[in-house]
Amino acid sequence: MFETTATQQPFAGALNWLTDTMLGEVAVTLCVLAVAFVGFSMLTGRISIRRGGQVILGCFILLGAPVIASSILGVMGPGQSNAIPPVDTVVYEAQPREELGPSNYNPYTGASSRRPPPE
Repeated sequence: MFETTATQQPFAGALNWLTDTMLGEVAVTLCVLAVAFVGFSMLTGRISIRRGGQVILGCFILLGAPVIASSILGVMGPGQSNAIPPVDTVVYEAQPREELGPSNYNPYTGASSRRPPPE
């Protein structure tokens, strides 16, 4: 009943679950709430700009941890290619737009020219 085989790794599975939970939707929700709270506190003058910047920087580091770790591993191990593959980008050339015709819109068309009588 409690036997584990070599393919079942309970600690690795638990660690992966914890990592996915803390870097997934829970982390994004906590970061959004933290930035909203800090922004409101900065607006009311309760928190300094430096402390607000620290919170926002911490959120960026928390949510960007997988990318930061993979880039460090790519630099540390030159024989291994752990780097993120480049994304295929599509570049569109801007074309000049066609000439616009005159507008027939007049904001004063429905306005009346009569003034109310003086009191």
